[in-house]
Amino acid sequence: MSSQPIIVSASPHVHSDRTASKLMYDVVIALVLVFLVSLYVFGYNALIATVTAAASCVLFEYLIQRYVMKTQTTIGDGSALITGILLAFNLPTGIPIWMIIVGSFVAIGVAKLSFGGLGFNIFNPALVGRVFLLVSFPVEMTLWPTAVENNTTLADAVTGATTLGLIKDGVQFGQTISEINAQIPSTTDMFLGITAGSLGEMSALALLVGGLYLIGRKVISWHIPITVLLSIAVLTGIFWWIDPEQYANPLIHVLSGGAILGAFYMATDLVTSPVTKKGMVVFALGIGVITVVIRLFGSYPEGISFAILIMNAFVPLINSYFKPRRFGSKIKAKIV
Repeated sequence: MSSQPIIVSASPHVHSDRTASKLMYDVVIALVLVFLVSLYVFGYNALIATVTAAASCVLFEYLIQRYVMKTQTTIGDGSALITGILLAFNLPTGIPIWMIIVGSFVAIGVAKLSFGGLGFNIFNPALVGRVFLLVSFPVEMTLWPTAVENNTTLADAVTGATTLGLIKDGVQFGQTISEINAQIPSTTDMFLGITAGSLGEMSALALLVGGLYLIGRKVISWHIPITVLLSIAVLTGIFWWIDPEQYANPLIHVLSGGAILGAFYMATDLVTSPVTKKGMVVFALGIGVITVVIRLFGSYPEGISFAILIMNAFVPLINSYFKPRRFGSKIKAKIV
């Protein structure tokens, strides 16, 4: 008889070749088209911002794990790379490089590794880095390149407000939505990617293509992104129906800002989102409601970053309430 011990664990036993690394690199693939659009619009500034954020996130993870935590490094799993890419996609292209590096340190060192690393962090690291920079450097974080005539790239343009920023400022100064519409990009431009904003706001079409790829690959479930976007559309649609000269139409709210980027690529983070389908829907509804409240009644024109982080804090409570049934609990033996 073999002396090799047999280790038995509780059923059910699910076998799969899907690893964290494969999931992370699927996300990288999904973001390639978004990056290419941003590169076309912003030029080399998009490349510099993305490479800086990605490289510094990977470097900080290696250095902290190697010399501070003194544990095995995990830079090969792709999670630090994804954090850097998503951080870059949430930043203006004109932001100084040193600020990108600071945001990367906060994302990796504070939001991720201080909790124990991948699988233990409570908040989405890229969003923590982005919000830290927004609070610390509000001027630099709100200087967005704007489109100019004659097909000049946004990288060569002057800075200005985003679509949501123009709407909020215009309404506050007494303008009607009809008057503001003449100053903002068309929905077609927002859909294709010719507008002001961060790298990840450039093309709703590219973001949706990547999001559908992730759903098709079963990296993410449709429950969170669809619920987030539907809740934003429905809530803003109600206000628009009540007063269309005070509130923008729901299509603008869905296509502009970071709604699609947040819904498909950050709210769906496997570590910081609920594990059950019902929990995902509640989580996504909370994101949609908070986003709309901040956009319509808060100081910031955009709110999805704050909304995701707030709902991240509720994930343990949501998971506790929406516990999945124990395996076999629905089946009751019937004695005849």
